[in-house]
Amino acid sequence: MADKKYENVEIQRDGNITFIMLNRPDKRNAMSPGLHADMVDALETISVDPETRVVVIGGNGPAWCAGQDLKLYFREAGKDPIKRRKANADSHRWRWELLSRYPKPTIAMVHGFAFGGAFTQLCACDFAIVAEDATLGLSEVNWGIIPGGIVSWNLSDMMLPRHAVYYAATGEPFDGKRAVELGLANFAVPAAELRAKTLELASKLSKLNPNVLRYTKEAVRVVRKMTPEDARDYLAVKQDSLMRLDKEIGDRVGMTEFLDKKSYRPGLGPYKR
Repeated sequence: MADKKYENVEIQRDGNITFIMLNRPDKRNAMSPGLHADMVDALETISVDPETRVVVIGGNGPAWCAGQDLKLYFREAGKDPIKRRKANADSHRWRWELLSRYPKPTIAMVHGFAFGGAFTQLCACDFAIVAEDATLGLSEVNWGIIPGGIVSWNLSDMMLPRHAVYYAATGEPFDGKRAVELGLANFAVPAAELRAKTLELASKLSKLNPNVLRYTKEAVRVVRKMTPEDARDYLAVKQDSLMRLDKEIGDRVGMTEFLDKKSYRPGLGPYKR
């Protein structure tokens, strides 16, 4: 499909992997009302793109995302209640409502700086690969506000409570290796290898059955907040729904591949559609 052109976002393609790049490099990709609107449109458009199997959220220039653009998002938009309301809705829409429930697997590819509000989309993505020398942090405490939106909730959901309180209360930055230790990222790699390693993971994901992958990531996110009893019931219904959606997952293919043809053994590779 022909890609739309945006003022604040750039679409890049590598086969069936689509990179959605924040594109305000001179502002370290700080998020303006315009960027929020562009990201809503880009994510909604790519979500139904048959050529895309995996989405990577990256950033052009020296930073992944420096948080909200204080001047444009808070001060300028605050002068017009309608614009402020739309900016707030778009901000939450793409960073959480869309990304945390996205039908395709998503990877945050983080380099340079990731601060404040950027933590929401970092936590919303299914996977995260960060450069070892990336700098992440919550500096809000230094200028008299708390990590707002749902950033504080994101922290408490991803990190152990002691770590969440420490980094939010001190504003102390940390690097990519520490981000992995804290549970914010899957891997930290040398900056020069970031895109290659991201493509490596994306390629692996693109070879999996898309329906199984989607239902799996949705299930893991949801059951974490359930009781064991509710989770058991939910997962049974989820599996039944998957089998109705994709007939190849039923006994006709899934169990046949595993039990009869013996084409899959744990550790030797995934079942591919």
